Amino acid sequence: MSESVGRWLRDEIENAILSNEFSPGERLDEMVLANRFGVSRTPVREALMQLNAIGLIEIRPRRGAVVIDPGPHRVYEMFEVMAELEGLAGSLAARRLNDEAREAITAAHKRCELSAKAGDSDDYYYANEEFHKAIYAASRSEFLQEQCTQLHRRLRPYRRLQLRVRNRLSTSFSEHCAIVDAIFAGNGDEARRLLRAHVRIQGERFSDLVASMATR
Repeated sequence: MSESVGRWLRDEIENAILSNEFSPGERLDEMVLANRFGVSRTPVREALMQLNAIGLIEIRPRRGAVVIDPGPHRVYEMFEVMAELEGLAGSLAARRLNDEAREAITAAHKRCELSAKAGDSDDYYYANEEFHKAIYAASRSEFLQEQCTQLHRRLRPYRRLQLRVRNRLSTSFSEHCAIVDAIFAGNGDEARRLLRAHVRIQGERFSDLVASMATR
């Protein structure tokens, strides 16, 4: 099965969990999921392993995959820490920027622009992921890059869904523009401030999305 189909399957299960279609404590049966999405059990198992790694489900002995709920407070705490880590990465990137890093950030930023103009929130998410990873790499701190990547992975489903809040794509891209300007200008303090605010507001937008789902 192709990588894009595997990613689609994982995203669909994520969506069902975050929209409470699959409730906390519910067991996810591999065969039921395979039938629902028209795939074999192997890609379902792989998707569940990925979701286990980021803490959306827990694979338990004799029970299999069970949905867990980290709770909004826990998610908010993760966004708080992510904001500080990304702020540091942006500050270091502004100080240590080289031509290779500039090109990587520019390319990812351009892809974000195209996705935002198309109004494609899912494609924008993946472009956005590359944009942030380019900033982590530009910090030239291997340890910081590892920590940012690890927490980014855990927050992936929440960061993706918050992009579906009205006007979030255009606002997010505008924030990216200011971040790029600060990094390319070598303004570490401004890059730190902007990235911290950018990540913190993602947590707030996710809360908005959860509230909107509750009223449907």
